[in-house]
Amino acid sequence: MVTIDGLVKRRGGKEILRGIGFSARPGRVTGFLGPNGAGKSSTLRVLLGLDRADSGTALIDGLPYARLRDPLGTVGAVLDGSGAHRARTGRAHLRWVARSAGLPRTRVEEVLGLVGLTDAAAKRVGGYSLGMGRRLALATALLGDPAVLVLDEPVNGLDPEGIRWIRTFLRERAADGRTVLLSSHLMGELAETVDDVVVIDAGRIVADGTLAEVTGAHRTLEDAFFALTGAGRR
Repeated sequence: MVTIDGLVKRRGGKEILRGIGFSARPGRVTGFLGPNGAGKSSTLRVLLGLDRADSGTALIDGLPYARLRDPLGTVGAVLDGSGAHRARTGRAHLRWVARSAGLPRTRVEEVLGLVGLTDAAAKRVGGYSLGMGRRLALATALLGDPAVLVLDEPVNGLDPEGIRWIRTFLRERAADGRTVLLSSHLMGELAETVDDVVVIDAGRIVADGTLAEVTGAHRTLEDAFFALTGAGRR
């Protein structure tokens, strides 16, 4: 379970997170939504121990990331691309990460199969398409068989086939009892994926509930989002 409570973050004298709080539960996909610059990525960076908050807590299974005994086996994250060296093959990248975490090579082949990259595993990462790069990033996040997945803008830039694949993949992870937390500013692509929705705007949580609760009387999640945030239609 992911639990965020009273999180405050200041940068350059500006308060970019203003006491936010929400949770993401096992067996459900939670969409963390907001306009660009609303504070989504800053929140996830604090959650994953990549940045510090000025106050408040961001916990995974009741602990801050830095105190997790088995980080790779607890949470898998995708923030900025695959993180793989372009000259390495997909398989070599995964083997390097697995070895650094003390995981067997057999796990590498398992995750390649999970994300549909087995046939491209011997290809250098520099020759991967955007969709293949996203799959490699997911494979890396899955190496430790984590109970929690945290993804930042996972469908951004993908074609319709890639978006459908991501939707199915995340729903399967949630059905397996895992916690899935993903951020995005793209409403239409997420409405068929998420169970729960948290909306952030200008560093504050402006909505938190099930998809039906947040959508409310609005026709679509996108309509609710624009009403809640005041963001202009793109």
